[in-house]
Amino acid sequence: MKRIRITVLLLSVSLLQACAVARLDDSLPRGIMNNDDLQLVEQGLPAYLLMLDGFIVNWPESEGLLRSGANLYSAYAGLFVEDDARARKLTQQALEYSMRAACVEHDELCELRSRSVPELEKALANMDADDVPIIYNLGTTWAGYIQVRSSDWNAIASLGRVNVLLERSVALDETYKQGQGHMYLGVMNSFLPKSMGGRPEKAKRHFEQAIALSDGANLLAKVLYAQHYARLAFDRKLHDRLLQQVLEEDPQRDSLTLQNVYAQKEARALLNESEDYFE
Repeated sequence: MKRIRITVLLLSVSLLQACAVARLDDSLPRGIMNNDDLQLVEQGLPAYLLMLDGFIVNWPESEGLLRSGANLYSAYAGLFVEDDARARKLTQQALEYSMRAACVEHDELCELRSRSVPELEKALANMDADDVPIIYNLGTTWAGYIQVRSSDWNAIASLGRVNVLLERSVALDETYKQGQGHMYLGVMNSFLPKSMGGRPEKAKRHFEQAIALSDGANLLAKVLYAQHYARLAFDRKLHDRLLQQVLEEDPQRDSLTLQNVYAQKEARALLNESEDYFE
């Protein structure tokens, strides 16, 4: 019986390798994001991350596989990892894959850590809507990298470049990923207090646009709107209204299901803290 299982496993691996570059980079992340079982994904995703690492070793210049690796490492760190040291390690891997993907696609996007904001703006000016997946992937994984390093001023210093990437992404196609570029810009613009350069009113507009572009289906956008803007503005009415809406919605939406289930979990926690926070 064991021999049969090993044979099946080897056959499965061979089949996966044969179709990896053509299909894995598209189907795997979408399948995971459509799953509504947080525990199942938390337990199963590490195996897929290791598998992707192996594929990337074999196909080191596959832009699709590199982007998938960046997406999944970043999602796993953001949704499931509470240990700061481990989250930093995982987001480092996500950013590395994302930067490699960008460099494979465009020479102008190589060595981004050493590029100034004006240099990056010049490189992005020559890109069009077909480049949005690369620009968005780079901006969002870099945002996740910064978010788990909120006390690291070297990381914070990259905020300008992340904002440029995300602003260019939404300028070229704000509907990409159902408007999630606006959601990230909302977080980025409320990451710092107004006294240190934060722009809460701009953040508010981005959160509202993310919600509108998803027809209200992006529940995480509402949670982040409550957490990052309503709390900053000390607006309990808005805060509680947004979170109640999240809890009343059906989380099952194409490509948003997993994060919507996570958003409902976070909404309950934030509502439980509301009385103490706004007293």
